[in-house]
Amino acid sequence: MAISNGQKIDYLWKKLGYGAAKTDTNSNKLAINEAIPSPLLLRGDKIWSNAGSIPTIIPATTTSIVEVYLGTNAIECAEDNTATAKRTWKTNETDWIPPEFGSTYQVKVYAAASGAADPTTGTQLFAAGSGNNDEWFFDYQAGVLNFIGDNLPSSLGSLKVYIVGARYVGATGTNSVDGDLNVGGGVSAGSLSVADSSNTVVVEVSGANGTVTSSNVVVSDTLTAQELILETVLATQYGGTGLTNFTQNGILFAQSSNTLAFVTGTNGKILQISSSGQPVFDDIDGGEV
Repeated sequence: MAISNGQKIDYLWKKLGYGAAKTDTNSNKLAINEAIPSPLLLRGDKIWSNAGSIPTIIPATTTSIVEVYLGTNAIECAEDNTATAKRTWKTNETDWIPPEFGSTYQVKVYAAASGAADPTTGTQLFAAGSGNNDEWFFDYQAGVLNFIGDNLPSSLGSLKVYIVGARYVGATGTNSVDGDLNVGGGVSAGSLSVADSSNTVVVEVSGANGTVTSSNVVVSDTLTAQELILETVLATQYGGTGLTNFTQNGILFAQSSNTLAFVTGTNGKILQISSSGQPVFDDIDGGEV
């Protein structure tokens, strides 16, 4: 016996509405009484990392984030031969931008001859149908159009279906973030590059325990910091002193080609060069030091 539509709806109500697993019929256990969590899967590889850069109005031309299919660039769909004739059409492209980003991303559907130079001069088919139970539904993730009403549009005939809209073509996955990155705890990375729109590297860490840890942070432009605290002494070959502390009242000098040191003297002594070439504080002795 086939699963009833009531059971199917109960499953969707509990899954989508309450994020819970269905364990019994609605008459025996309401959605609010289902106790086993079952959230929808959020695949890291499908996350739109640059979604914040999608404009609220569909652009006129393709960008690095949004690829548009307008006018002569409308996509000619392929009929799904595994479904009832003319019922389902595939764009063979995924990640179409839905109207939740802006009303202009609502796809438009046209019926026109195969290979039409400008499909938008054909007949537009509306989502609400023509009043003959010939509505359509577009799956933005899969890029598939289905005539979900009981009937097919009478104007479709032997024509092809074309889609006008836009797809997301920016970075995907969790390894790329567009816009501001706010981290409350630690950041650990093999290589970390953070830049604003002017390509200026900006790394800001706040909070007592906030840290940025990386084995390879490369700054190719200016790095500005209010305070720089190093865990180890900066060696002289990198522009540091190589010293952990200073000698009070001491004179700093190059003890060798890569070592700095301090020399101090007592009351009345004169700074001079010893026979070994190093500065010393002593009595004037005609160079015999």
